[in-house]
Amino acid sequence: MRALIGCEESGVVRRAFLARGIDAWSCDLRRSADGSNRHLQMDVREAIERHGPWDLLAVMHPPCTRLCNSGVRWLSVPPPGRTVDDMQRDLEAGADLFSFCWNAPIESVAIENPVMHRHAKRLIRNYQPPAQSIQPWQFGDNEAKRTCFWLRALTPLVPTHSEKPANVVHRVWRMPPGPDRQRERSRFFPGVAAAMAQQWGDQAIQRVAA
Repeated sequence: MRALIGCEESGVVRRAFLARGIDAWSCDLRRSADGSNRHLQMDVREAIERHGPWDLLAVMHPPCTRLCNSGVRWLSVPPPGRTVDDMQRDLEAGADLFSFCWNAPIESVAIENPVMHRHAKRLIRNYQPPAQSIQPWQFGDNEAKRTCFWLRALTPLVPTHSEKPANVVHRVWRMPPGPDRQRERSRFFPGVAAAMAQQWGDQAIQRVAA
């Protein structure tokens, strides 16, 4: 069973799937942070088309700045140095990438993204609402960050922890600006990755075996 972990530099999710005995590869425009030879440094669309077939696609951090509801204000009032046309091009590029992955010829697909605004939804081909939203602390990671998953031929993740820690950390929300901010914000949560590999990996394996 082959799994492609798209838009992942860290290798956290790839390593979780490998630990389950799955032939997993990560893919990102940047080289892998852990130096793995199971990393394809390229656009995820190229990896899908040139290095398949794949049984499962998990896209963890597609560029979402212009898609997410929290940044919708920039579409009409751009940040300094940018124009409305710039924002529109970024929005269309983000929607094109999401659409390509969502409609990829792969049976099982999971895409992580924040909540989308209505302008982005209209641009997504065959758009469907997210199947679930989770918090990392529900899977043993002591952090709070609402994470949405769009799922095709996969069931929503079942939380492994029911009690919210009293000292839960809002690391991503409080992260100051800086050169490593985007990289740190996209670093995935090991507990969630382990649950994905176990639950979604097993579902895809059973589907392939059948």
